[in-house]
Amino acid sequence: MYESQADKTREAIRTIKKNVPPAWLAIVLIILFILVFFRPWTQVGPGQRGVVLNFGAVQKSVLNEGLHPRIPVMQEIVLVDVKVQKAETEAAAASKDLQDVTSRVALNYHIVPEKANIVYQKLGVQFKERIIDPAIQEVVKAVTANYTAEELITKRPSVSEAMRLALTERLMANNIAVDAFSIVVFSFSPVFTEAIEAKQTAEQLALKARRDLDRIKIEAEQKITAATAEAESLKLQKANISPDLIELRRIEANMKAIEKWNGILPQVTGSGAIPMIGLADISKKKE
Repeated sequence: MYESQADKTREAIRTIKKNVPPAWLAIVLIILFILVFFRPWTQVGPGQRGVVLNFGAVQKSVLNEGLHPRIPVMQEIVLVDVKVQKAETEAAAASKDLQDVTSRVALNYHIVPEKANIVYQKLGVQFKERIIDPAIQEVVKAVTANYTAEELITKRPSVSEAMRLALTERLMANNIAVDAFSIVVFSFSPVFTEAIEAKQTAEQLALKARRDLDRIKIEAEQKITAATAEAESLKLQKANISPDLIELRRIEANMKAIEKWNGILPQVTGSGAIPMIGLADISKKKE
């Protein structure tokens, strides 16, 4: 029968006891105990920094990513995340023209890696609630007060950039770097929103009216131009009329009438409608 794993392990232990002196065996067991229970090393993962505490006191050195030794009992390593993080916050403010504005902004930030120990020492791990959120509230209110409600819409990139610069300066004082800032949405009071919509509708109607007026003016100018050209043409034609031209036009009209005649004389002529006697009837009477 095959030996079980437990049997193999017990056999290996008996072999070690036979070949290793008791003193060395005790040392090996102590080392194994220290390695397992005290772990005299620490591992700093990707996007992290290690803050060294000696009996709870923050040290100046910051551990980079990788494996590092530590003194058991004396030293503790606190891992701090220095990757880019996102904070989305709503802030209520008033515009320059005293309109109520509710803003939702998004901020991307990270802890300055080499200052992770200072951040942990001064701000702790709850620095978002303590520093970032209040800073966003204050900056949004301060910048919004410099613009009218309409400018907050029409100059949105400038407003966003002003907020980003103010937050960058404010948070860098606490060793927090700003990576990106954006205004997700501006919300105004229902009354002001309706006023904006009414103004846009009026502007669109006014623009349409101006376009219609321009079109009517162009069409009128075109008609005037055409009438002027026709009058000039008639004037030229009238200036060129002479007795010879009139006689020529009369002869041309008679020639066209002759070409269209079918050879049959009319039965009556004149305003008195006197009957005409055909040539054949006259000939018969003469006979």
